[in-house]
Amino acid sequence: MRIIIIIFLSITTFSTHAQVKLLTLDDLNKRIGNGKDTTYVINFWATWCSPCVAELPNFEQLRLANLTKPVKVLLVSLDFKSKLQREVIPFVKQNKINAEVFLLNEPDQQQYIERINKKWSGAIPATLFVNKKTRQFFEKEFTETELKNTLFNFNKSSIKRKKAKHH
Repeated sequence: MRIIIIIFLSITTFSTHAQVKLLTLDDLNKRIGNGKDTTYVINFWATWCSPCVAELPNFEQLRLANLTKPVKVLLVSLDFKSKLQREVIPFVKQNKINAEVFLLNEPDQQQYIERINKKWSGAIPATLFVNKKTRQFFEKEFTETELKNTLFNFNKSSIKRKKAKHH
């Protein structure tokens, strides 16, 4: 009886995390548009990309450091849709990723790359900092400090732009 309870408990705790939803760029743009004063830090990654996997804990730290602020960390996997159940969800569970995780559901890679940023070569990891008015795109791996400083500077420059418009 005890073994059954332990198995049941481990299954239920395992399945409460790791919600990975499919997401189109239109869904993402809608979410950003509804975000009022929210800054989104959107990281494009894949389970097979070692620099991407190496920097994921930095995004989790950024998320935890900004829980009370209008900052949302979104992790967008560029793995194939066919890998969602077998690889992406188990990866997210195993690595205890608690940020919102999505799998990009776009058929045309070249088209979505250009829609995200015209200068993007398509290499990952890549990160987009965006709020309603400002976008900043980085095609690089971030350390925890670089990520924190980039968010700080992004928000500071967004506030300056907002003030400049109102004068």
